[in-house]
Amino acid sequence: MTALITRDELKAAIDGGKVTVVDALGGDYWAKQHLPGAIPLNPGEVDAEAANRLTDRDAAIVTYCSNEACPNSGQVADRLTALGYTDVRKYKEGIEDWTEAGLPTESA
Repeated sequence: MTALITRDELKAAIDGGKVTVVDALGGDYWAKQHLPGAIPLNPGEVDAEAANRLTDRDAAIVTYCSNEACPNSGQVADRLTALGYTDVRKYKEGIEDWTEAGLPTESA
């Protein structure tokens, strides 16, 4: 099971430039709105794209999707771990929690 990260911990990591954030929704969802600096990588892309988009297998990585009911963040996190990434956590509350807290987002 993937370790979790809280909103406050994630915000501090993003602010400090100490994490790679992965938007597990990807595509149009990512283009419309994503966490600061997040890269798109949905479950169907992990095997083909992880090595290109996430070159450091020991870097701190946090996955998220829309909310706690969305399975994508867990699927991406689990697959990254299986591929040998060593520091993967999940922000299970997702972008809905982030925006409800009034935190900034970006768009493509």
